[in-house]
Amino acid sequence: MSSVLDAVKKVLAKAGEPLHYKEITRRIITDGYWDSNGKTPEATVNAQLSTDIKNLGKESKFTRLRPGVFALNCAPSEESPLANKTELTDEFVSVSRLSFTDAAERILEQFGNAKPMHSRDITMKALDQGMIRTSGRTPAATMYASILEEIRRFKNRGEQPRFYVPGKSMIGLTKSLPVGIPMQVDQHNRKVRAKVYAQLLAMPWGKFEDLVGLLLAKLGFDEIAVTTRKSDKGIDVRGTLVVGDAIRIRMAVQVKRWKDNVQSPTVQQVRGSLGAHEQGLIVTTGDFSPGARKEARRIDTAPVGLMNGQQLVSLMLEHELGVKKTSFDLFEVVHAEIVHAGNQNDCDQNGLLSDK
Repeated sequence: MSSVLDAVKKVLAKAGEPLHYKEITRRIITDGYWDSNGKTPEATVNAQLSTDIKNLGKESKFTRLRPGVFALNCAPSEESPLANKTELTDEFVSVSRLSFTDAAERILEQFGNAKPMHSRDITMKALDQGMIRTSGRTPAATMYASILEEIRRFKNRGEQPRFYVPGKSMIGLTKSLPVGIPMQVDQHNRKVRAKVYAQLLAMPWGKFEDLVGLLLAKLGFDEIAVTTRKSDKGIDVRGTLVVGDAIRIRMAVQVKRWKDNVQSPTVQQVRGSLGAHEQGLIVTTGDFSPGARKEARRIDTAPVGLMNGQQLVSLMLEHELGVKKTSFDLFEVVHAEIVHAGNQNDCDQNGLLSDK
């Protein structure tokens, strides 16, 4: 009998398309890949996938396209026969296999001529060039869904998306657009991100710990407690992540208001300070050394998640912590000329005035 994640991998590979965790659960049980005696197998599958993605990031075999919907992660792996391979051809540079979104960016740069392309055409070219590999029956649908999810995630975090969607299934690169309002918005948001980051670095230590506690509450944590400096034993904040009112994951968080990289001994210290059934999380305004990231991913040990300064700022913007999101309605002309059909007071399906 397979483990939960191995069973999920088999089902997603067989389906060839993203699935909701409830459908994943139904299939792995029906197909005999996994057997559960628990009362909430769906919650178990959701929690295991969420934890794997959170702990491993891009190294995870899975990716979340939208809440509750998962797909196989097509990022390169060490086992990939194209990993670490680079060779020049007449038309393009062939590199190790990419994620769907990275492949789409590469295809649009090489073949788009600064114009949008249909997601089906992007997918076919990415497959032809060996940039992605999938056994699924609907790779174009996976490509389109992945791009839409990335756009949503970037917008929520106040970042300019790599892509824009001018029409159904059409994908374009934002950087190919003329400089205008989108660029002005992006420049404004970059300044806001820089200001928020500067405020974090200047924030008193105690207030920084309190802010991390508030962020955990925004992320769905319960029973949050900021520990006292004298008795924290390396743990600054504790809380319980609640998933669907069924799964409760106890988290112990260490907070570092540093500019320098966090090193691997800090990860080991946090792991050694965990209580029974706890997982660790390190939040820093700086970043993590390669050794620290490798230590956090070490198997057969208690999981320790890592959140650097830019990820912290992104989550603050996404959940409007210390910032306020302002939206405006922006209208654009669909076509440059008036359609000559129907009565003067009629409109065609694009909302354009018609004339006899």
